[in-house]
Amino acid sequence: MTAQRSTTQTNHQQLDRMLRRKEVEQITARSRSAIYEGMADGTFPKPVKIGSRAVAWPESIIRKWIAERMEGA
Repeated sequence: MTAQRSTTQTNHQQLDRMLRRKEVEQITARSRSAIYEGMADGTFPKPVKIGSRAVAWPESIIRKWIAERMEGA
C-alpha cells in the first residue's frame, strides 16, 4: 500500500497547474488583447482546451515563456 501511495503522490506532483486568462494576465503583466495578439503572431503560447467553452495555460509553459523573455533581455 505504501508503494501505491508514493506513486500517487509522485503523479500528483507532476501534474501542471492550469492558469485561466485572468491569472495569466496578472503573472505576465500583459493585457487580454496583447495575449491574443501574441498567440496570433506566434510570440505567446496558445492555451489548451479544458472544457467545451474553457481554455487554460499550463503554468510551466507560462513560466518558461517568462524565463525566455528574461534571458533575452
